[in-house]
Amino acid sequence: MSVPQFVPHNTTETTLPVADAATVRREAFALVRGDRTAMTMVVLLYCCAAASGMVAPRLLGTMINDFQAGRPTSRVDQLALVIGVAAVLQLVLNRFARYAGQRMGERALRRLRDQFVARVLELPTSLVERAGTGDLLARSTGDVAVIGTTFREALPQVLISVAQIVFVVIAVALLDPLLGLVSLVGLPVVLAVTRWYLRRARSAYLAEGEANTALAGSLAATVDGSGTVEALGLRDARIEASESVAEHTVATRLRTLHLRNVLYPVVDFGQALPVALALVVGGLLYQHGALSLGVLVAAALYLLQLVAPVETILIWVEQLQRGGASFARLAGVGQVPAEPVALADTPADDRIEATGVHYTYDGGRPALRGVDLVVRPGERLAVVGPSGAGKTTLARLLSGVEAPTEGTVTVGGVPLVALPTADRCRRIVAVTQEHHVFMGTLRDNLTIATDEADDEALSAALASVGADWVDSLPDGLDTPVGAYGTGLDAARAQQLALARVVLADPHTVLLDEATAMLDPRTARRTERALAATLVGRGVIAVAHRLHTAHDADRIVVLREGRITETGTHDELVALGGSYAALWNSWHG
Repeated sequence: MSVPQFVPHNTTETTLPVADAATVRREAFALVRGDRTAMTMVVLLYCCAAASGMVAPRLLGTMINDFQAGRPTSRVDQLALVIGVAAVLQLVLNRFARYAGQRMGERALRRLRDQFVARVLELPTSLVERAGTGDLLARSTGDVAVIGTTFREALPQVLISVAQIVFVVIAVALLDPLLGLVSLVGLPVVLAVTRWYLRRARSAYLAEGEANTALAGSLAATVDGSGTVEALGLRDARIEASESVAEHTVATRLRTLHLRNVLYPVVDFGQALPVALALVVGGLLYQHGALSLGVLVAAALYLLQLVAPVETILIWVEQLQRGGASFARLAGVGQVPAEPVALADTPADDRIEATGVHYTYDGGRPALRGVDLVVRPGERLAVVGPSGAGKTTLARLLSGVEAPTEGTVTVGGVPLVALPTADRCRRIVAVTQEHHVFMGTLRDNLTIATDEADDEALSAALASVGADWVDSLPDGLDTPVGAYGTGLDAARAQQLALARVVLADPHTVLLDEATAMLDPRTARRTERALAATLVGRGVIAVAHRLHTAHDADRIVVLREGRITETGTHDELVALGGSYAALWNSWHG
C-alpha cells in the first residue's frame, strides 16, 4: 500500500518545536490526572452503560429457548419488562456519561489553554519574532479548537465504543467459548491495518498542520500588507505565492485522505467477517445439537452490536489523529529551552556595557561589528545613523532581547541575557514604534505595568506623556478600549505605551523610534514631557528625528555596524563627520 508523496514546502520555516509522541502521551496523561475523580466517574458510567446494553440480546435468547420449551408466557413478559428497563437504563447512563465526559473535557481544555498561554509568555521574544505570527496564531486558535473537539466529542465517543466492544466479546465468550474465538477472527485484520495507519498518520497529520500554518501565515501577510501589495503592484506575485502554499496544503490533505481510504474499508471487512463466521459455525453447532437456538440468536445479536461502536471509532479516528498532532504542536511550545531562573550574582549597579559585540542574523551579513559601548547610570544616550546601520539591532542587544553572536552585553557586570526575564524587565524597558492596546478598560491597559498604582498615579503617568485626550473619554479610566471599545489611533496607542513605561519605573528606558507614530508636533511635546518624567533614569534612544539626539548627553553614530563617532551634539557638529552631515541634511 503506497502513500502519495509530496515535496516539503519551505515557504514558512517553523522555528517552534513539535513534541514527540512520548512527550504527548506524558502530557496528555498529566492533563487527565488533573481531574482524576471525574475521569474515574466517566469510565464507570461508560462501563455501566455498556453492561446495560448486554442485557437485551441475552434475554432475547432466553425468551426463544422458553418458547421452544413451552414455558409460561408470564416469564416471557417478565423478561420483556427487564429488557425495557435495561434499555432505559442504558439510555440514561449514556446521557450522563457523555455529559460528564464533555464537562471533564472542557475543564481539561481550560487547563491546557492556561498552560499554553503561560508557556507562550515565557518564550524568548527573539524566538517569537522569528517564528512569526502565523505559527503561534495557528497553534493558539486552530490547534486548540481541534483539541477541544477531541476532548469534548471524540474521546467520550471512543471510550464508550471501546467499552461496548470489550463487553460484547466477553458476553459472546460466556455464551459459547468457540463463538467467542470466532468473534476475534477479524481482530488481526483490524489490528494490522490500524498499525499500518498509525505508523503513518502522525507524520501525515503533523505535515498537514504545518501546511495549514504556512497557509494561514501567507494569507495573513497578504491581508496585513494589502496596502503595500496594491501600491507596488504585487497582486500577481502574492497570488502565485498563495497558490503555491495552497497546493502544498492540498497535497498534505490528500495524503491523510489516502490513509483513511485504506483504513475504513479494511476495518469494515474486519467487523463483518466475525458475524458471518459466527452464523456459519453457530448454525453447524445448532444442527448437531451442541448449541441452542437462543444462544445462537443472542451471539448473532451481540456481534451485530459491534457494528455501531466500530463505525463510531472509525468516524472519530481521524479526529483523534488530528487532536494528537495538535497536542504535539501545543506541547512543543513547552520544549523551548527555559531561560535562567536564578543567578548567584546580582548586578552591582545599573551600568550597561557592550564589549566586543558582533551580531549576525541567520544567513545574513554582520549587523554589528566589534561594538564597544558603555551606558552610564542616568545617562541619556542617542544612537543615530543611516538606515541599515545596525541601530535597532544594537537596541535589541542592549535590552536583552537578543544575545550577541560574539562579545558580551552586561548590566552591573552580569550578562544581560542571563538575567531572569522578570528581573531584566524591571531594570530595562524597551519601547518600540509597535503599539498594543489590549481588550479591557484604559485602567486595565495601564495596570499591566504595575498593579499597585492608584488612579492618581495612572492619571499622572498619562499626563506626563501628554495624553490629554483622556479627559474626553466617556468613562475616564474605566472606558473600554481596544477591539470592542473606544478605538485609539496610533498616536494615542503609543502614548499609552509610554505611560506604561512611566508606571513600570525601570532604571533604563530604551526608546526605539518610540514616537515615530506621532505627528512631529505631538512627538516633540510628548518627548519633552517624557524627558521631564525620566529625569534620573538612563535613556537609550534610537533616533531618526535628530532633535532627540540634540537633547542627549551623548550621541553614538553607527555606520555599517560600527561605532564611528561619539560625543555631544556640539562636538560632533564641530567635528564635521557623519553626524554633521546628517544634521545638515535634516535641517535642509
